[in-house]
Amino acid sequence: MTETASPRPIPVTVLTGYLGAGKTTLLNRILTENHGKKYAVIVNEFGEIGIDNDLIVESDEEIYEMNNGCICCTVRGDLIRVVEGLMRRPGRFDAIVVETTGLADPVPVAQTFFMDDDVRAKTELDAVVALVDAKHLPLRLKDSREAEDQIAFADVVLVNKTDLVTPEELAQVEATVRAINPSARIHRTTRSEIDLTKVLDQGAFNLERALENDPHFLDHDHPDHVCGPDCDHDHHGHDHHHHDHDHDHDHDHDHDHGHHHHHDASPIHDVTVQSISLRGGEMNPERFFPWIQKITQTDGPNILRLKGIMAFTGDDERYVVQGVHMIVEGDHQRPWNEGEKRESRLVFIGRDLDREKIERTFKACEAQAR
Repeated sequence: MTETASPRPIPVTVLTGYLGAGKTTLLNRILTENHGKKYAVIVNEFGEIGIDNDLIVESDEEIYEMNNGCICCTVRGDLIRVVEGLMRRPGRFDAIVVETTGLADPVPVAQTFFMDDDVRAKTELDAVVALVDAKHLPLRLKDSREAEDQIAFADVVLVNKTDLVTPEELAQVEATVRAINPSARIHRTTRSEIDLTKVLDQGAFNLERALENDPHFLDHDHPDHVCGPDCDHDHHGHDHHHHDHDHDHDHDHDHDHGHHHHHDASPIHDVTVQSISLRGGEMNPERFFPWIQKITQTDGPNILRLKGIMAFTGDDERYVVQGVHMIVEGDHQRPWNEGEKRESRLVFIGRDLDREKIERTFKACEAQAR
């Protein structure tokens, strides 16, 4: 009986983005808007990010109470310890937002919620949200691997400061984000203004919920399709606001756009992350599981995310698999619907992946493959 009484795990949103991309502005919105929810916001370095001081009502060790019911805490210690401290507080909250410093790699933060049993019993990773500065992204990708990793790892990308670029530059930034991460949901924002329901409680990291919300989540057959301002192609609910600009822009385009080093072409050649989308028929589980185990063990450090839906022979249910670096997990999701095409789809996002080898060995896991 105790099982049924356990409360729903508290959703955790990990907020990443380069310094100056707009994370603090977004956090201040979460902490001041009258959204009627209680959020616990964990920030890496309180001093650095400049949350408006008048928001801090009382200081109690590492926890600050906000006037709208939100609470804020600093991660001086271990993330797990801070989360466990939060979970013991009376008057539990609706969700936790973790802000990572601009240079931080979001992967270890996500892994904490993906792996630690105690934390996982009470919380669930909801989505990794990356803010991107539309004006400076080309330069960021030139000099920083972290900026690229943040996009590659994200479930939701806010392309912010859209008022500072031309529609052409914006289209190019979006095409770059798409090339790095074909399955992220993209929203265009100015001054981090966005309906918080599009950022929080997305269920995007949980592949099962992501698929319920968007059945075509993995159907990105054309990651290199570039949408122009008049594109009418379905963006899975992305917000597209087009701004007309009549002011001059200084163009930071000192790099050569004609150079692509792999065929999921990005308009910016400094991109080193690639995505490999695999599609096949029904799989032989006895081949597939050893295969994915081997790939994640050998290429794990280079695999940022992997996610897929598998059809196995003799199995009436869809099998959902997802991974972060070397950690992979999977579960049955729901029965295949009548008339639904039983096919397997798998997406790898990473660096230095051998596309030919992965495609060939994936194919060899198909049930009819000999």
